[in-house]
Amino acid sequence: MLVTVNGEQRETDATSVSALMQELGCTAGHYAVAINYDVVPRGKWDDAPVTAGDEIEILTPRQGG
Repeated sequence: MLVTVNGEQRETDATSVSALMQELGCTAGHYAVAINYDVVPRGKWDDAPVTAGDEIEILTPRQGG
């Protein structure tokens, strides 16, 4: 299925946020994920569905000023 991740369209077989993060190699570290502008808490990644056409933003915290 086709989704948009951080502004770029990509093909994925992932059906959950957790599976998408594994597919993208984002398994270690701290990440924030939003699907269609709704933040998905990390504890719900296994249950949060990814569907065709979703706009997904994946962010990492940065420190600085």
